[in-house]
Amino acid sequence: MPDKQQALSRGYLLDGYRIEKLIGGGGFSFVYLAFHIKTRTKIVIKEYFPHEMAYRLPGGRVLPLSDEKNIPFQIGLKRFFSEGMALSKLKHPNIVNVSNFFRLNNTAFMVMDFEQGRDLRWYIKRSKGKLSEKFILSVFPPVLGGLRELHLHNFLHLDIKPANILLRTSGTPLLLDFGAVQQIEPGTCYKGVQTLTHGFAPPEQYESGPMGPWSDIYSLGMTMRFCITGRAPVPSPERLKKDTQSKLSRSFSRRYSKCLLQAIDWAGELENDRRPRSVDIFLEALSGAGSERETSVLRGWFGG
Repeated sequence: MPDKQQALSRGYLLDGYRIEKLIGGGGFSFVYLAFHIKTRTKIVIKEYFPHEMAYRLPGGRVLPLSDEKNIPFQIGLKRFFSEGMALSKLKHPNIVNVSNFFRLNNTAFMVMDFEQGRDLRWYIKRSKGKLSEKFILSVFPPVLGGLRELHLHNFLHLDIKPANILLRTSGTPLLLDFGAVQQIEPGTCYKGVQTLTHGFAPPEQYESGPMGPWSDIYSLGMTMRFCITGRAPVPSPERLKKDTQSKLSRSFSRRYSKCLLQAIDWAGELENDRRPRSVDIFLEALSGAGSERETSVLRGWFGG
């Protein structure tokens, strides 16, 4: 959690919204629960606030810490704003809806729908892993559908984990938190500062390797693995030194189908070019109904 003293206070009025409380954030943002005064509805607001580069004046204005920090601050602000504007145009039932985006106080704000439900961490903790195959296959294909929409517009989520998958009260899943999202061409080696979560981030996020849909697929595979084992995955840098993470297809074959376990293991390959290259290929592997070519790739990887 970032420094709460730098956050906007309860009751602060922000372009037609009223801040209710701070509910999260990271190295580059604050996230607030807020109230839309006109519609009288709860919403969520993400504020660009790079904590190592900026500070807040008493009235709410955000400034770079120094002249030296001004250039990276402005670059980050421009990226946050342009990517937020692009995300606001994406509409998908399994992606959190970005309803507004604006600049104020020398920074930028992203407004998202407030959704009721519990995130995937709650379900994993309650069951100590061991979530059923039926549960897994009811949650992840719709999430993958939302992820496909991001990838079609050259967005990478780059922070998929149980905390960022919400199961709404209706039971439908929702992919949350675009705090780490980047709009880059597949295969680009992104060298900017990245937000990542140990255990779920692929090696290329640590090493500035070639990024693409395969990067999100790794994170999604590790999230699915967590649903089965109930144990946090081994961070990829540790796996690169010595991979002690067992194959699910060898350890859980009595409880889950071979197809599901092999697909998750495939997504968790350390070398990016050995993972599924797209959401569609991964979905087909999960369903067991892939084309002859993609099925042969999967069989070849397992030596079948």
